[in-house]
Formats: sequence, structure tokens, C-alpha cells
Amino acid sequence: MLILLVEDEERIAAFVSKGLQAEGYSCVRARDSGEALALARTEPIDLVVLDLVLPDGSGLDVLTALRGFKAGLPVLILTALDDVSSRVRGLDAGADDYLGKPFDFDELLARIRALLRRDQASGVELREHAASSTSGRADLTVRESALLEYFLRHPNHVVTRTQISSGVWPYDSFSDSNVVDVYVGYLRRKVPWPADVRIETVRGAGYRLRVS
Repeated sequence: MLILLVEDEERIAAFVSKGLQAEGYSCVRARDSGEALALARTEPIDLVVLDLVLPDGSGLDVLTALRGFKAGLPVLILTALDDVSSRVRGLDAGADDYLGKPFDFDELLARIRALLRRDQASGVELREHAASSTSGRADLTVRESALLEYFLRHPNHVVTRTQISSGVWPYDSFSDSNVVDVYVGYLRRKVPWPADVRIETVRGAGYRLRVS
């Protein structure tokens, strides 16, 4: 498991990196927003630990950008901004979890483990535009990968076609819900789904990734 730590404070970064490596995780560190996004685009990152206060901008901007091209990547905000309004903004922006500083390292580890378990709940892994499971492997297009990431991030939740369009392709020009139906069909045929995992059509509502 490769964790991207986005933290500009040297003392905290060294402490967290050393602790993660002692627990068997690989860790790469970014000191600012630009470096964080570059690593997220080029490295097979499994989870991001993200500070909100960075030397070249807000971590929320990093989070928004990540959701644009890696919708399913688990993100845990770790920051000194621990007031209620900051937590609400972070979670509403797409963070999967939020932990304030100062923090207990054992709690950080527990939250990381929980996010990684959830990310793996479907038995399908998505890396570098390819889906794999015990059933096999399949190459996917960029749009197919983005859609699969969205479903993997919302297991057992009913999502509407509008939610999918805005969450997966917010900057694309098309808005026809038939496009969503077409790409769901591609995923159903191409992804090597485990026997107990499938994309269900929920009549009158949308779709649900059913994970037994």
C-alpha cells in the first residue's frame, strides 16, 4: 500500500512517515499542492493523508483536483484546522475522513486501515486504467476508469444518473443520462467482477454497486 502524505511541516512529516513505514506501508511525501497533484497523477497511490494549510494554497484545492481525476482515491484530512466549520467544509468537499492535530498516531492508523478496508470491499482493484480481481484483469478507458472509481467509492449506495454525471464528468459537455447508461453497460461487460459483486439498476432511481 502506497500512501501519499501531503504535509509541509518537517517534524510532523518525519514522524508520520516513519510510523507508517514501521507499520508496513510505503509512503511518499509532498510539501505543497503542486507536488501533491504531480505525485497523485504519476504514482499508484492507495490513500492520501492531506493537510489543509499548505505553502502554495489550500488543501481543499488539492482535494477538489483529486476528485476530478481520481474520484475513488481515499483522502484523510489531517490538519490543525479542527473547528466544526472546517470539518464540514472538508467532508463536503469530498474527504473520506477528518482528523485534527494534535492527534494520536494509533487513531490515525486505525482510520487509515478503515479507509483501505472500505476501498477494497468490492474485491475489485483499479490501477492505471485497469481493473483487476481474482477473476481476471481488464484495461479500461479514462472515462470507464473514472466511472468505476465512483462506484467503488460508493459501495451499496444508490446513486442517480445526475449524481454520477456531476461526480464523474463534471467538466464534460455532455449531460444526456443515456451516456451514463452506456458506460455502465461497458463496465458490466468489461470489469472482471467477483461473483458476489455487481452493478444493479434501481428502477426509477439510478444504480447501485452491490457488494455482498
